[in-house]
Amino acid sequence: MATLKVIHAACPHDCPDTCAIAVTVEGDGPDRRAVKVEGDASHADTAGFLCAKVSKYLERVYDPRRIQYPLRRVGRKGEGRFARIAWDEAVAEIADRWKSLIAEYGPQCVLPYSYAGTMGLVQGQGMDRRFFHRMGASLLARTICATAGGAGYKATIGASIGIEARHFAEAKLILIWGSNPVTSNVHLWRYILEAKKRGARVITIDPYRTRTAMASDEHLAVIPGTDAALALALMRVIVDEHLYDAGYVAQYTLGFDLLRERLESYAPAAVAPIVGLDAEAIVRLAREYARTQPAAIRVNYGLQRHAGGGMAVRAIACLPALVGAWRHPAGGILLSTSGTFPLNYAALERPDWIPPGARVINMTRLGEALTNRDEAGRPAGVDPPVKALYVYNSNPAAIAPDQNQVLEGLRREDLFTVVHEQFLTDTTDYADIVLPATTQLEHMDIVKPYGHLSLMFNEPAIAPLGEAKSNSDVFRLLARAMGYDDPELQESDEQLIRAALDARHPWMAGVTFERLRAEGYVRLNAPTPFAPFAEGGFFTPSGKCEFYSESLARQGMDPLPTYIPPRESALSNPALAARYPLALISPPAHNFLNSTFVNQDSLRRVEKEPVVELHPADAASRGIVDGQMTRVFNDRGAFCVRARLSERIRPGVAYAPGIWWAKFSPDGRNVNAVTGQGLTDLGEGATFYDVLVEVEPLGTDARGARRASETP
Repeated sequence: MATLKVIHAACPHDCPDTCAIAVTVEGDGPDRRAVKVEGDASHADTAGFLCAKVSKYLERVYDPRRIQYPLRRVGRKGEGRFARIAWDEAVAEIADRWKSLIAEYGPQCVLPYSYAGTMGLVQGQGMDRRFFHRMGASLLARTICATAGGAGYKATIGASIGIEARHFAEAKLILIWGSNPVTSNVHLWRYILEAKKRGARVITIDPYRTRTAMASDEHLAVIPGTDAALALALMRVIVDEHLYDAGYVAQYTLGFDLLRERLESYAPAAVAPIVGLDAEAIVRLAREYARTQPAAIRVNYGLQRHAGGGMAVRAIACLPALVGAWRHPAGGILLSTSGTFPLNYAALERPDWIPPGARVINMTRLGEALTNRDEAGRPAGVDPPVKALYVYNSNPAAIAPDQNQVLEGLRREDLFTVVHEQFLTDTTDYADIVLPATTQLEHMDIVKPYGHLSLMFNEPAIAPLGEAKSNSDVFRLLARAMGYDDPELQESDEQLIRAALDARHPWMAGVTFERLRAEGYVRLNAPTPFAPFAEGGFFTPSGKCEFYSESLARQGMDPLPTYIPPRESALSNPALAARYPLALISPPAHNFLNSTFVNQDSLRRVEKEPVVELHPADAASRGIVDGQMTRVFNDRGAFCVRARLSERIRPGVAYAPGIWWAKFSPDGRNVNAVTGQGLTDLGEGATFYDVLVEVEPLGTDARGARRASETP
């Protein structure tokens, strides 16, 4: 009988839970197979269970459609036709093309494009950074998810640090603000349920009645993009009624008097029509939040995907200091815990290799970068032009905004595109060379969570399938082929991990490579219980929670929290709203994680098909019935999906969960056909939910959908 063994692993996906995984393997050597994946019961936050997506991870690993060999394009770009080639041939062709392009245009004509296909530090931000820094390639501003909220958080409390997840179980009031933990943070939801059992009230603030909202005690259906206005109105009530913690405010905050002046503009009666709530509901929420301690806020990244997204998070982040919630381990706010990990990123990534004057390209504006044309059709000034694109840990053909312009750029015959992937995605269809990538079970890594305080270790459980190689291995090969003889470009994964762990910070005491490998995870040496700002100590320049930010003032920005309306709304652009009256939001589908898992048959069968949910009143006024095929469109493009009528969405809003691949969409387009490349106020982030559209009926089936979406 074959020997069974359990290997320590860590979930690599873009989820705050970052689960500890126990992988059971059978046999030894290159033929060893993984036979089971399950949550590690010893990890307090994972608690022995995995989400519906990762619990089926073996389906992904052993899917017969995995790319197992290098491929070269043999058809037109977009057709997805390839022929198998050898690794030596692929690497030589890539290096030769890059050398030729660099000789003619300079190294900045090469653009790496990656994001959160893995959250691992080795495979996500280690050897790749070193390699492209050494080359002198264009730098990628990785803004597509979290930078607006991160910038708002930084301006207010100084770093992405917050409540430790387990302390939510001790809260007496929990505000779930723009977050859906039942779908995307299920291990936090377990703690929230514990709090409910102990008598806590849970209030969800979200334009859509999510699974989380349905399980909450109260749901406040705000208008998308108005969260900052609501937070400022709450503060107005708290200050006017003297419900704030005067001692905490005096000792640990900066700019209270200026904040009080700013709040004069945000009376509940004035804010109510902006946010779509009754003034009485705003007052009631403010009083309950101020009077109930400890009170915890779980805020997430969806609400910062609007023009004023950074200020929205900043305004919400002011609330805990105003009422003194930070005094308690279960009080405060949680956006991300990523700033809690004082790792040695400089040693890992080698930013000292970046040449002076290096160009930065914002990944949110990939379409602009590839076509050298901005949204208004004017020249974008991309000089030198992007002549080579290397895609890994991402699927930009599906996930980047303004999809039509992105695809136009990817179709360029003079663009040399290499994609390192596990499967043939929408993006690989446009590649010149496709390289086979390992999964998390096939390489070593460490993973830094953003929802708890344990650093995670991932031991390779099995040998790579076929000829698949990890990101770090590929960059070692490319470094040799390019003639880069720096020894740092040949360091092993273990050496990369040791470099990252070489951080002389008390919270890293005892977090060693040996211990991580032996135990699978190690909690930071942070205080227990964790109340990071109970006595101030914020990571801002003043050491206080900054209602007034001198740093923002120096950048020419509003130093106080304020409300910035969505770029596309009836308030800010009534002419556009007259043509496209529905605000579109597109959070992740329950069974997908952005575009990951869309090609997994078992999960797609549950998700069924792409849809747009409309309020019955909005559907009736357009002659749309439930189950009908529709065309969702604006000036940027269109996509076709089936309509579902539901009172879970507020009137005036359309809800289209994503991110479906073109391969599995009725018309070869997804929701990003209508999203734009506009940036947020802080952090230059993406504004995926700052979108106005119209929806029109098509018919009862998908026939003709492809033709219908070809023109706006």
